[in-house]
Order: sequence, then structure tokens, then C-alpha cells
Amino acid sequence: MNWLLVLVGGAVGAPLRYLTDRAVRARHGAGLPYVFPWGTLAANATGSLLLGLLTGASVSDPAFALLATGLCGALTTYSTFSYETLRLAETGRGFLAGANVLVSLLVGLGAVFLGAELAGGPAGAGG
Repeated sequence: MNWLLVLVGGAVGAPLRYLTDRAVRARHGAGLPYVFPWGTLAANATGSLLLGLLTGASVSDPAFALLATGLCGALTTYSTFSYETLRLAETGRGFLAGANVLVSLLVGLGAVFLGAELAGGPAGAGG
């Protein structure tokens, strides 16, 4: 039954990722040349924060399947992050590619630890 919860969570998370990216691009000018993947960074940071909150709150297995594995798994996106980093490097923007890797790792890890800390869970308890 957990597979169905993961499926439902993913069905919500994937469109949320897409809409987050579109909203960020619309706000920062879709007509401008592509400079940095802010939409993907925003989606990954949001998903990481939510995952930290869920982990820190020690939710039930079904809730974890729905929200952490399904929703957060689809909201966050390693493949798009990788593709956008590759595109930056291929178009001669190696510094931005490296910055994307560093910023994404720091923001993602920071967000998951912050979420766990805010929830008062294991990661925030000195672990």
C-alpha cells in the first residue's frame, strides 16, 4: 500500500517542481538569457527543508511514504540539477556550473538540517 502513497505524493510533487521553476523564471524575467538555475535551486531547497521537517518530526511510515518519498522525492530533482550544471559548463560558464554545484549542496544540506532542527528531531538533537 505504501507504493500507492509514494505514487500520490509524486503526482503532487512533480507538478509543484515544474510550477516552482516557472514561477521563479517568470519573476526574474523569462526573456532574459539563461544565467543560473534559480528555479531548480528553489525547488530543491524547499523539498530539502520539508524532508528535514518530516524526518525531525518522526512521522508515521505511511506519512513518510506519501510526503517524504513521494512528494519530496518528486519535488527535488537531481537529474535537472545535473542537466543544468552540464549546460552551464558546455556553454562556457564553468564558474557558474561550479557555483551551482557548491550552492546547491550547501543550501540543500543546510535546509534539511534546519528542517530537522525546527522539528526538534534526531538531526537537531546533536546528531
